[in-house]
Amino acid sequence: MSDVGILSKLSESLRVKWRERGGPNRIPAAAKPNADTEADQLYLRARVMARGGDAEMAVRLFEEATAIAPQFDAAVEAQAELLDMIGRSEAAQAKYAQARNIRAATRPGPPDRPFAVRQRGNFRSEINAYDTVLRSLKKNALPYIARGNAYLASGKPAQALADYERALKLKPGLLDVQAIKAEALAAMGKYDEALTTIEAVVTARPSDAEALSTRSVILMGLGRPDDANADLNRQLALLPTSQAAARACIALRLAAYELAFAELDSVIARQPHDPYWRLYQATARLRLGQPPASVQAAEQGAWPAILLALHAGHATEQEVMAQADTDCRRAEAWFQLGALAVARDPEGAKRHWRQVVDHASPSLIEHAAARNELKRIGA
Repeated sequence: MSDVGILSKLSESLRVKWRERGGPNRIPAAAKPNADTEADQLYLRARVMARGGDAEMAVRLFEEATAIAPQFDAAVEAQAELLDMIGRSEAAQAKYAQARNIRAATRPGPPDRPFAVRQRGNFRSEINAYDTVLRSLKKNALPYIARGNAYLASGKPAQALADYERALKLKPGLLDVQAIKAEALAAMGKYDEALTTIEAVVTARPSDAEALSTRSVILMGLGRPDDANADLNRQLALLPTSQAAARACIALRLAAYELAFAELDSVIARQPHDPYWRLYQATARLRLGQPPASVQAAEQGAWPAILLALHAGHATEQEVMAQADTDCRRAEAWFQLGALAVARDPEGAKRHWRQVVDHASPSLIEHAAARNELKRIGA
């Protein structure tokens, strides 16, 4: 069954179960919340306090949770709802706006990757709902799959793996679950086990583009770029021209800039304000030896604006790295610094791209592109 089919069935199961139990927010008195981080613990305690009628304490606990995890949009929104309930409407509106801004700034994963790993964010509230359902549906694989997906999207692959294994124990042979299990294993750095897991899926479904994407990431993680590229090329051949965004991402992974440039023209026509597509187009233009497109005098705003400013000559390496405050951003910065340096300083470019390969997740576009760039210049 496809991911869409699984999730559709699960949604209906959840609707029925929530009606039976009084909704997804109801927790039996004897139940113990399953918290994974300090922010999660505070969030769950706040929910208990809110149900008990202590709204002021709940608001403080939600505030503490978001102080630890500023991108915890569910906690921000829950705080807004409580502030609304106790008559603090101005503060509530500010929190609602904050939650909307967090969601708007959360970029999904690249469109060439499987559905389950394109989701990003903190899904603690969804996980809590699945915890509730599983108290009555422990022998049903579907809630485990959904909770595993929520864990995976929240950056918790170990918890996701445990749920996928429970689902497979209940219903062996689900290829979709084996595929996302491989993703969880890869996210944990267990590439050999991940490869064995995904091989069974590709063998059964050799034209499964998403499974080929998963295997290509695993092969990159194992340091086998030629084999990974073969899967990327097979995935590219399977995708229709209508999927220009996914095709552009695959071309970028392959460092096939002529194809990437052509696909990005179509993507940018549909999403002209997305800064990443403009950054990738600038990269392709640079690597093809084309003159830079006209740009604004300076790029302003959230990441990756400063990388566009770097291309335009309006930002320095030091300024870029000062904003590169996550592993993903550092990888993006190193890759762009390499692309800008290679024509005049090949050794400097090699150092930047080697940092991407050594430190970035193999699931990133920049990881595969850096491997292919290094291979191209004989490094």
